[in-house]
Amino acid sequence: MLRLIRSVTGLRPIVRASALVAGLVALAACSSSLQESGPAPVAQASGPQPVTGEVLGSGSVRVALLVPQSATGNAGQIGLALKNAADLALREFSGANIQIMVKDDRGTPDGARAATSEAIAQGAEVILGPLFAQSVTAAASIAKPAGVPVIAFSTDTSAASRGVYLLSFLPQTDVDRIIGYAATQGRRSYVALLPANGYGTVVEAALQKAVSVNGGRVVGIQRYQLDRTDMQGKAEAAAEVILAGQADAVFMPDAGDAAPFLAQVLAAKGVRGDAVKFLGSGQWDDPRIAAEPSLRGAWYPAPDKAGFQGFAARYQAAFGQPPQRAASLAYDAVSLAAGLAARFGEQRFAPDTIANPSGFLGIDGAFRFLPDGTNQRGLAVYELGTGAPTLLDPAPRSFSRAGF
Repeated sequence: MLRLIRSVTGLRPIVRASALVAGLVALAACSSSLQESGPAPVAQASGPQPVTGEVLGSGSVRVALLVPQSATGNAGQIGLALKNAADLALREFSGANIQIMVKDDRGTPDGARAATSEAIAQGAEVILGPLFAQSVTAAASIAKPAGVPVIAFSTDTSAASRGVYLLSFLPQTDVDRIIGYAATQGRRSYVALLPANGYGTVVEAALQKAVSVNGGRVVGIQRYQLDRTDMQGKAEAAAEVILAGQADAVFMPDAGDAAPFLAQVLAAKGVRGDAVKFLGSGQWDDPRIAAEPSLRGAWYPAPDKAGFQGFAARYQAAFGQPPQRAASLAYDAVSLAAGLAARFGEQRFAPDTIANPSGFLGIDGAFRFLPDGTNQRGLAVYELGTGAPTLLDPAPRSFSRAGF
């Protein structure tokens, strides 16, 4: 079945999109472990209220998309990109038997609660979104008692639970992939430079677990405040451990300007990439990091680039501007809803349908939801050099070879 998906990738965009939607259910359809768990939620006996607001598509299965359309700044721009991507998914799969009720959650918990209540009253069988963790929790407080699943876009795993699934890229998956790959290349001793915030706490726990599973050891962790003085001091402390020969890998997953600055401090103390391997996260898929000479030869995990590049070209053609990176989440969420509605009947949004262990195939590669609402993704590993990052290890196309 996966070979069939690959064989159609050279066809015209609308055919490619239909094949992608088929791929979103293909991995799950190949599994023999799907269990019955009761019918999907249905509307009250009196019937759903009439749909109000913006609607995409005209199918019989009602799906709500919660986006921060009226939020200020970048949040509003992301909200528009999410809605556009959902629109594109429906355009490219014209047979989808769903209609998307677009609801503005305003980027706030109160807005998310109101939008979710309205969507469920109007017959939504699944909620796609919201984007922000507090809004996800607020939406879940309405959706879970109603038996309506949520497929959200937050990266905060504290918002996940049974029935509340995160489609986003999670820090734990980054850590599992890069540490697993480093272990296959003989790396056993790790020192970490992590921000002293919630992200750093999540990553530290994932690092300890991943290193232990792969038979290695963490020899030092430095947590820094987000100012250059503290970052320099913590990097210099890490350099002492490295120069003493206690570590053969440095894990520093922070984004933007942080990783280049830390690498420069380490280099000034005599730490070189030919003696120790620098390891990053999916946040390293950033021109600022790729341009840092001290990080040449470093490894980081990320989705296979080809899928998003193709999506971005089609989005640009449709809407006249490049998509926000998060837009692919809405595309995959709508495609998933359409595919499940087409294949699984009344079980389309049941917990065991959504959390099928065989997973799905989307724009950014293979993914699957876990029963606790988190996810796992098949990621590639890239190496930084003097030009574009080089693909070292392709992303798995199924979970039979993903190492999970």
